[in-house]
Amino acid sequence: MFTMERTEHMIPLTLTKPGEKVTIRKITGLDAVRQHLAELGFVVGSDVVVVSEIAGNLIVQVKESRIALDKSMAMRVMV
Repeated sequence: MFTMERTEHMIPLTLTKPGEKVTIRKITGLDAVRQHLAELGFVVGSDVVVVSEIAGNLIVQVKESRIALDKSMAMRVMV
C-alpha cells in the first residue's frame, strides 16, 4: 500500500485578497533581494496581512509597519 503525502501548495503574495492574513513560507530571488525583503520584515514564518492591492502592487501589514511592494517583489514572497 502506498501512502501519498499531502503537500500544500504555495502561492505568491500577489494572489491573496485584501484583509487576508497569511504566513510567509518562502522567499525567492537573488540573495540581495531576499536580504532586502528580510530587512523589511518579510521572513519565513512571519504573518502578514494584505491591506490593499492595485494592479498587482500591494500594501502589506508586516508586524507594526505597512510596506508597499510592487508586483515583481510581491511575486517573490510565497505564502
